[in-house]
Amino acid sequence: MDIGLALALLGAALAALIAGIGSAIGIGIAGKTAAGVLSENPDRYGQMFLLVVLPGTQGIYGFVGALLIMGKIGLMGGSISSITLAQGLQFLFAALPVGLAGLVSAIHQGKVCAAGALMTAKRPELAFKAGVVYAVMVEMYALLGFLATLLLVNGIQLT
Repeated sequence: MDIGLALALLGAALAALIAGIGSAIGIGIAGKTAAGVLSENPDRYGQMFLLVVLPGTQGIYGFVGALLIMGKIGLMGGSISSITLAQGLQFLFAALPVGLAGLVSAIHQGKVCAAGALMTAKRPELAFKAGVVYAVMVEMYALLGFLATLLLVNGIQLT
């Protein structure tokens, strides 16, 4: 395996791995709080479920970013392109926005969702306003990271 291909594959792996780690942490933060709320108010399950799963979207963005890279280099089609060192570095750096934005935003989204779960425990009518809307504001930065990765990967020219 040449170094360019190895770097491209490393980029794909990091996109999924780093964003996935952020999602796991974010879901853990929100899930612990939601479990506490549910121990007192089991009828709030639907509201808690949405708040717990929201930080998981960053892991999905990272996974799709990895698929974009693997598709671009031909790994999905069976004939892998010859990747130069420069192209491999381009793929590696193209993977960083979705991975790093996913890591940071998922953790902070988990904290926002945990706060929303606490609000929902006392004021269920504010579940959407206090939890979901604020969490979606954090989601925007994960989406921007994904968009940057998408544009960067599509801009890499293979010979």
